[in-house]
Amino acid sequence: MIRKGHFSRDKNPYLASSNQRTMKYTLGIDIGTGSVKAVAVDDQCRSFEVSQQFYNYRSPKPGYHEQDPAEIWQAFKVVINSITSRIGSSPMTVGLSSAMHSVIPVNEDCVALGPMITWADNRSSEIAEGLRMTAEGMAIYETSGTPLHAMSPLCKIIWIRENDPVLFSRTSKFISIKEYIWYSIFHEYELDQSGASCTGLFDILNKTWNAAALNLAGLSQKRLSKVVPNDYYRKYFNSKISPDFDLINPGTPFVIGASDGCLANLGSMADKPGIAAITIGTSGAVRVASDRPLPNADAMTFSYILDKDTYICGGPINNGGIALQWWLKTTKNQLEENDYEEFFKRADTVKPGSKGLLFLPYLTGERAPVWDSESCGTFFGVRLHHNHSDFSRAVLEGICFALKDVLDAVQQKAEPIKQINISGGVVRSDLWMQMLSDITDKKLVMVQSDDASAVGAALLAMKSTGMITAYPEAPAESVRIFEPDKKNAETYAQLFGIYKQLYRNLKTTMRDLSKIAPTL
Repeated sequence: MIRKGHFSRDKNPYLASSNQRTMKYTLGIDIGTGSVKAVAVDDQCRSFEVSQQFYNYRSPKPGYHEQDPAEIWQAFKVVINSITSRIGSSPMTVGLSSAMHSVIPVNEDCVALGPMITWADNRSSEIAEGLRMTAEGMAIYETSGTPLHAMSPLCKIIWIRENDPVLFSRTSKFISIKEYIWYSIFHEYELDQSGASCTGLFDILNKTWNAAALNLAGLSQKRLSKVVPNDYYRKYFNSKISPDFDLINPGTPFVIGASDGCLANLGSMADKPGIAAITIGTSGAVRVASDRPLPNADAMTFSYILDKDTYICGGPINNGGIALQWWLKTTKNQLEENDYEEFFKRADTVKPGSKGLLFLPYLTGERAPVWDSESCGTFFGVRLHHNHSDFSRAVLEGICFALKDVLDAVQQKAEPIKQINISGGVVRSDLWMQMLSDITDKKLVMVQSDDASAVGAALLAMKSTGMITAYPEAPAESVRIFEPDKKNAETYAQLFGIYKQLYRNLKTTMRDLSKIAPTL
């Protein structure tokens, strides 16, 4: 049940109105899988302007997911120039957030020798699965905090070495998209500790490159960037010959920042124990803050670095908004904004439980806590009385069940979770928010309508450069709170047990099908 409401982008007190804006502002920039997004945050920690530039990916073979890093660099420049031109002045500082797990092989001048392999690429799944079966692999997981999965740069680099030895030998450095953009600005190979901590190649306690992981990948430290603290910054030098940014003043600090997942917790005000953050975009994730890593070998949850005192621990799911989008496209090829509104209206006509219809949302395989690239989407319990609205609600419930599965795994090691702060596409729907509260049986709080990772990047940059001394608390009037409906929570608790058993029952069958599906 909604306890505090009337939250909208136009009326949110946390966002500065046009007559409240000050020219002393910070840019938080999130380099995502589908777009670069910039959010301007004023000196009162209120966001007031947004710019976004989209780009595509390529999948030349099944399981491949690639992008052009030069295209992302161009989008990065476009969003900065767009937002600064609308504001009319240079920011005081710029903070960076980036999607995790990307790998770009480059030469000594940072020219890409091949496409960027994104987190969603699945070509190294067999390597990851093999590592999970070995003591050496599990020891690296414990030390690195990065799950042994095809998303891991460790597995990607091993795949390149084994399948394209010429490319492997020609590569001067293996870098991420943030390192590529950082080099494009400053001509230095540097990586923040947060980004290093999600490579599978880093020792997250000693905060150095992990010798055992490097040996497994066949790398020396010279083929990786220098690791720096997350509050590290360089001052921008605007070349008179070829300026990258129209209105960024020379001397403006660029703070290297952290990964998007860690900064989503910061931007969602979930940087303290007992408060989890759930983000739903194309994929989704559950994360909690901790003063130490929280490894869980069974569920293979991650432990990434936010700053020198804080680890962000949790697990990602593959299928968030992408599952919803897939379902909508089954009835309409070209989606419009009102199609989503109609979808939620139809789903809201169905009672919790979708009349006994369950959906495993593993359309692109699944990460935490099952880590099964061969799993697939499944509707279960289909009867003649089920209609399109029932299927629509089941899709939403399936995504929430997947997040609940990760939340339970995280809670096994973390402090008791009393509250979930929420961000991403889910915040657009009261139905979805209430459903997630009922399924997790937790209080949900929405504190941001803008991109939480970009806002987190801005806040980290402000603290790193002394603009603020502590991270802000969200104003009480700026939040919406959803409390679980106990009757619905009881219904969902029964269904969740069946949901978990369903995957266990179908796991072998899913793998059998995946072997022959490409030939059909």
